[in-house]
Amino acid sequence: MSLPAKPSSFRHPAFLLVCLASSLLLTPLSVRAQSSSSSSSSESPPDATISKEAPAKSAPRIAQPEAGGSAITLETSEPLFDLAVALNVCGYDDGLANSAPVRLKIRDDINAQIAASADTRTSRDALCAYVREHTLVDASLNLAQYISLALYLSPPPSLSPIVGETELPPDSTQVVNILPLLRTFAESVNLHAIWIEHRAEYEDLLKRVHDPLTRTILNTNVYLHLPVSSYDGRRFLVLLEPMLSPSVTNARIYSNDYIVVTSPAAEPIGAVHMDDIRHSYLHYEIEPLVYSRASAMERLQPLLKAVQDAPLDYTYKTEIVPLITECLIKAVEDRTMDVGIPKPAKPTAVKQRAEIEQYNADLSAYEREAEATRRKAVDLAMRQGWVLTEYFYNQVGQMEKESVSLKEYMGEMVYGMDVDRERHHAQQIAFLPSGSRDVLRRAPQQLTGLQLAEEKIFKGDLAGASDIANKVLADPKGDHAQAHYVLARVNLMQRQPGAAFADFQEVLDSSKDPRTLAWSHIYLGRLYDVKDDRRKAVAEYQAALTVRDAQPDTKAAAEKGIKEPFVAPKVAHQQEEDDDAPLDPSGKAEKDAYRPPPPH
Repeated sequence: MSLPAKPSSFRHPAFLLVCLASSLLLTPLSVRAQSSSSSSSSESPPDATISKEAPAKSAPRIAQPEAGGSAITLETSEPLFDLAVALNVCGYDDGLANSAPVRLKIRDDINAQIAASADTRTSRDALCAYVREHTLVDASLNLAQYISLALYLSPPPSLSPIVGETELPPDSTQVVNILPLLRTFAESVNLHAIWIEHRAEYEDLLKRVHDPLTRTILNTNVYLHLPVSSYDGRRFLVLLEPMLSPSVTNARIYSNDYIVVTSPAAEPIGAVHMDDIRHSYLHYEIEPLVYSRASAMERLQPLLKAVQDAPLDYTYKTEIVPLITECLIKAVEDRTMDVGIPKPAKPTAVKQRAEIEQYNADLSAYEREAEATRRKAVDLAMRQGWVLTEYFYNQVGQMEKESVSLKEYMGEMVYGMDVDRERHHAQQIAFLPSGSRDVLRRAPQQLTGLQLAEEKIFKGDLAGASDIANKVLADPKGDHAQAHYVLARVNLMQRQPGAAFADFQEVLDSSKDPRTLAWSHIYLGRLYDVKDDRRKAVAEYQAALTVRDAQPDTKAAAEKGIKEPFVAPKVAHQQEEDDDAPLDPSGKAEKDAYRPPPPH
């Protein structure tokens, strides 16, 4: 197959959205199909188009939105196509029977190229040997590592990371050495030509997904009374790749980009898992609203104790903001779920009184049955560990009645929560053995090393946490900075502020992690406040802000420390000679006061 000339980038005309609410400012959903010559490909964006609010340089640049353009885009990516093809060549058959027809066509094209060339077979064998050697037991994680890598690659033929290896997603570094083999194979099989040949079929699939995706986005924003805004530095991208299994949705957050990778099905043609996409979009809309109340989250920390035995991932047991966000999202989903029964149609013409009464009776019956179905979904979510789902479900129902936006109502939901009541309610729940997994993954699922030490700190196993940290310090190749960070907080809980000072200083001298550095400064500021050295305390809080950790809870804690001195919790019967130590004898109150979300 001869290599055709590279085409210019192409984009479908965006379909105009119908404005269903005059209060919403709606912009079209941008649809892009990327080619390697496109200026809006996976390369870093031109400086001329970067606004002050643009995502960090380490964020993937699949397509840079135009000034004033849509923040929500439906796209394709050639680097993702290349890696997906490589997996198919090397035995990735998941979902093949239900994939869009173009997947089989491309596989047939490539198999023909391989059969015709010994050099191509050699490059294929080397590529597949690498894929076999790096296969993970968890099939979803195995696929995710290649998707993570694809999002950080420049277009063919270079297929090179657009950032340094230390800035790549951790899972992608496990397979980054596939790139030389992928470049050789792509060249030998003329993969760019195959990509161009099937461009029209990709474009057709984009068209099929566009309208239902637009309706989903619009309906979600109408329900939440939120505008679909233009690009302001945050983006929601849906990447369509037919060479992947249509049964799997892969979603992730990179900097300010919320990215969903999905594949269309054969029947019905072009169908995708819209519920998964909507779930990720709810993260995109709701997370900033929750984080904007980060200063109020400290009072909600006791809720985490109630979920320690729940079948949740580590993140949700140790960080209150992700737990609240997921519970609120599930509440919105349950409020708007398809209950599976038809709603009675309202009479359109003047009817007899008996007919109107029958309609009202049918509607009441429908609402009772629908509410029962929704409540079952809420109960299931609660038993899976999402213990605030019922609270937010009731609050969202009140929001509906008052016809206000989620942004307007968020403060009342967060600040008005009776934390003790909700904690007590959560402690009565009989959790299921296994729970649900958020489609939008952020953290490793298996805890090892210092991550396990973080969990032990939270659960009060200070000896276990110290033992892990000391073993890391004994290892010349261990993460000594993070180990000192663990020991510093253990020392705080064991009422040894002097040792804590020393460990935090070791962290500041050796750590390169912004979050760990920022919180070490915050802890030192709180210790200085306890010792009534306000000048040094403020200096530490200011130092925390200069580290520029991206998490809003860090900024909120530092700014609060600058505004007012930190006061360590006191407990009854605390002896006067213990006044110099910032901890209560049990360590319980101090654990709550001093422990932020663990570093990411």
